[in-house]
Amino acid sequence: MSDDRWQNKYRIESARAIWHDYDGGIYFITICTKYREHSFGEIRDGEMVLSEIGGYAAEQFQNVSTHYPYAEIPLFTIMPNHVHAIVVVSACRDAACNVSSMEPNHSAGDVARYVSTNETEKDEHMAERSPKRGSLAAVIRGLKSAVTKYANENEILFAWQPRFHDHIIRNNGELNQIASYIENNVANWKDDEFYTP
Repeated sequence: MSDDRWQNKYRIESARAIWHDYDGGIYFITICTKYREHSFGEIRDGEMVLSEIGGYAAEQFQNVSTHYPYAEIPLFTIMPNHVHAIVVVSACRDAACNVSSMEPNHSAGDVARYVSTNETEKDEHMAERSPKRGSLAAVIRGLKSAVTKYANENEILFAWQPRFHDHIIRNNGELNQIASYIENNVANWKDDEFYTP
């Protein structure tokens, strides 16, 4: 039972596939805003009208390869309270995987807030808990951090849900089905599982 606790508090186990290391592959990801707030804009007459923070999020998703050369996002959609995307992560074999120009987020839900006077304990904890460079989690953490930082600097009330959902895309049939879902998400908003009026 001790593995289920950290700093004497219960923690939620990872939802990631234990048989996959996430340092290469094609993924369908969904990231929600905290409490599914409509932070990114609204749908008017069948079109997504982005708010300031929604526009900034779109820029970050479009330019992900600038910050993470091993990742690309060929398709995404920003919805009022969530983002869907297909993320391609190349298996890292060189120094490019260790480079990111995005700064880590030190928000309340971030493991980077861990404080200890014992440097060995702190380093071991961070190595265990932080996303592996070159992984899907590192990309998503960086995107979320950039949007959060922008919101904070511009005094925009905004927060992400702490985690994200991913699905490992295994074949072209799945890829085509997911791409169609993403492309039609705005049109099918009222039938979406994340729909809130």
